[in-house]
Amino acid sequence: MISIFVLTILAGGFAFSMKIETKLARNANNETELEWLGRSGVEYARYIIAEQAKIASEPYQALNQVWAGGPGGPGTTNSPLALIEREPHLGNGSFTWKITDLASKFNVNNLNDSNQGMLQEALIHLGLDAGEMTPVVNSILDWLDVDSNPHIDGAETDFYQTQNPPYRAKDGPIDDLSELLMIRGVSREMFWGSASSNHTLAAFQNVNRFSSPTDASSFPVGFMDVFTPFSSGKINLNTAPPATLQMLPGVDANIADAIIAARSGEDDGNPLTGPFRNVDANYLFNRVPGLSLPLARAMQPFVDIRNRTYEVQVDAKINGYERHFVAILGFNNPRDVQVLLFYSR
Repeated sequence: MISIFVLTILAGGFAFSMKIETKLARNANNETELEWLGRSGVEYARYIIAEQAKIASEPYQALNQVWAGGPGGPGTTNSPLALIEREPHLGNGSFTWKITDLASKFNVNNLNDSNQGMLQEALIHLGLDAGEMTPVVNSILDWLDVDSNPHIDGAETDFYQTQNPPYRAKDGPIDDLSELLMIRGVSREMFWGSASSNHTLAAFQNVNRFSSPTDASSFPVGFMDVFTPFSSGKINLNTAPPATLQMLPGVDANIADAIIAARSGEDDGNPLTGPFRNVDANYLFNRVPGLSLPLARAMQPFVDIRNRTYEVQVDAKINGYERHFVAILGFNNPRDVQVLLFYSR
């Protein structure tokens, strides 16, 4: 009986081990196919963006269009966009896609001494304490500028060399937005906003500017919601969320809500309804209730209605296995939509 019992245990262990090995082998076999599904999803997104640009009656990018998950504007019915699927099936699997207009955020690499007010506005809407604002603003500016001279309460390489482990200030443009987490004063809560509890604590960011432990604060939005390292630098009035719009000179919550309400009407071909058709100050003044002409003129250099860069997220699925892929696309014309970056996470 003891021998039978021992053999049963050994057989059960062997069967369990073989089940795991089989599952791992199946996973490995699916990896290549999952990657090609992800790349197919990116190509699908390139096609959608190119077809959207061919619709002459919609000289803008807006959230009501197919690429953004909307029903489509007036020119969609007779275009290939009418046949676009949200979850195409290909081979043994399928993928879902999501395209984000990166002009709905502000390019963090465009921050400098002359427009640091936009960063300050972002911090105000994040809810940052006024006493902590100057060190954060100036440390970000020091990370971006090419010199090694710190701003007041800022930080250059000398400060970062005292950290464990030591590292150097970038002194150049940000390539990945997560670099902000390496900057003095930027906490994970500040970076992720309300999603911060879903991410690992940022290294080097558990102390304040006096190297004292900090309490975690809750921010309704984060840097990831309003900044991007990839865009032309202008904010798309048709796609920007309230938090980004409030970074514009003189735009408060009421004006931001009025802009969103004005662009949300049905596009019936009338330039005074639906998405904005241009950013002329007089046009915006007539479209947005409560927007003064001087404020419209102040906004004009910072805004646009078109976009040149997109983020594509693709979720590929095969037999219960999933992979998440991200790509950055650069649009030049309908025949030239380039993949600038592609990776999985």
